[in-house]
Amino acid sequence: MPGSDVTSPKYHILERSFTIQYLHKNGSYSMNRAHFHPFYEIYYLLKGERVYFINGSVYTVNKGDLIVINPHDLHRTDNSNADSNGFERILINFTHDFITPNLDGELPLLPFKGDSHLIRFPLKEQASIENMLWELMAECKEKQAGHAAVVRALLVKLLICIYRFQLQALEEPSRSPNPMHRKISEIASYLTVHFHEKPTLDQVAKQFFISPSHLSRVFKSVTGFYFREYLLLLRIREAQKQLRETHHKVQTIAESCGFENLTHFNKSFKKIIGLSPLQYRKRSKI
Repeated sequence: MPGSDVTSPKYHILERSFTIQYLHKNGSYSMNRAHFHPFYEIYYLLKGERVYFINGSVYTVNKGDLIVINPHDLHRTDNSNADSNGFERILINFTHDFITPNLDGELPLLPFKGDSHLIRFPLKEQASIENMLWELMAECKEKQAGHAAVVRALLVKLLICIYRFQLQALEEPSRSPNPMHRKISEIASYLTVHFHEKPTLDQVAKQFFISPSHLSRVFKSVTGFYFREYLLLLRIREAQKQLRETHHKVQTIAESCGFENLTHFNKSFKKIIGLSPLQYRKRSKI
């Protein structure tokens, strides 16, 4: 039906070790808030324009642009001023274990080079990228014999295309030209470095020459989080990293991430992650 949204099923392989989904959205659409997850993400915009918030940076995403997201990186997609006619995208999520058997040890395909960011393929290369994405969709939809192996092979081919382009690219695509987006990028980047110092809204607003009320409103508009919520998420994300990668005591991790006491840390961690810190550490070691 003309004017209606179109969303394909979310096709998956091996209990969601790999998923892919097509979405055609008419009119505006905004994620409620930024989020992060323990798997990789590839977002390709087939039509329209979007705004993408990634780890403190804000990008304007155009048709033919591809976003790569490493595990545990904070991200959110939002409306742009030019997307009133809607947009189309293909979204892929996959775990490292799904692709590991097919990776060439000589090519550092993962994690994505240069952290999570936007890749702007030249027009002449976009058709090849889109063909691979539609082939992946078709394999997952039809599920013919050997489709999982074909999906892995196509995904590796896509990752190699991304890697080759990154080697050749002279510079990363610029961030959003919107002054509001640039200001929030600066503030979010500052918070990423200084979150353990417990900065307040008033302190940060004064430092960046903006009123606290305006900062609160604009920050929520771009990130989907209120200022204090975003700080809490940064602390929890750092705690996850330390739980995965170190043997530090939970008490030590809580203190290093800016929590005043262990009870508050445990309660906040479970509310956001759905597991206690010790449960999360145990599962991440499996």
